[in-house]
Amino acid sequence: MTAGRPLTTIRGKLAGAAVTGTLLITGAPHAAAVASPAQPSPAAASVTSVTSVTSFLQRFPVLRQGPNSIWPKATVRSLQYLLRARGASISVDGTFGAQTRAAVVAFQRSHHLVVDGVVGSQTWRALIITVRQGSRGDAVRAVQDQINFRNLRNGHTLNVDGIFGPRTRSAVIGLQQGFATEIKGFAVDGIVGPQTWPMLVNEALSG
Repeated sequence: MTAGRPLTTIRGKLAGAAVTGTLLITGAPHAAAVASPAQPSPAAASVTSVTSVTSFLQRFPVLRQGPNSIWPKATVRSLQYLLRARGASISVDGTFGAQTRAAVVAFQRSHHLVVDGVVGSQTWRALIITVRQGSRGDAVRAVQDQINFRNLRNGHTLNVDGIFGPRTRSAVIGLQQGFATEIKGFAVDGIVGPQTWPMLVNEALSG
């Protein structure tokens, strides 16, 4: 099973993504057919492009109380599932309201992070939990929910049951294979850890 859509146009989307913070956007205009002397060589441009893709895909979204309109509800749900996995008693509704902010603040305080209620890279890295076949709980639900979101099946691709079984592993491998087409050396191992989590929550295979 191959989850999500292939990353065949991701390089063209980087210019817009720098503005919006998401891949759900049309591609940048094509370069002129004849390069000026000031432009880098094709080889240099390719290296820069690959570096930019890698850097972009490893970024975490920044979420705060309010609409978070450039991110789909699945992104906020992932945050809420991870907060629950860390002991918070909150609902998973995709809305970053006062309850979610209070849980973020409590988590930041208990982990000696900057206490501002804003979820950036530092807070995401402290929140994520490595999951693999055999894992159970809300962190697994976050993975399953993200896979369903990418497949546009509204929950019918995987049961969001918090059980990391063979079907969930197969779907994760499908996502990782998509990431590996753009990032040389990306591990395709069925494990959702520090390398795969950023790609999930920044919606790298969405759109």
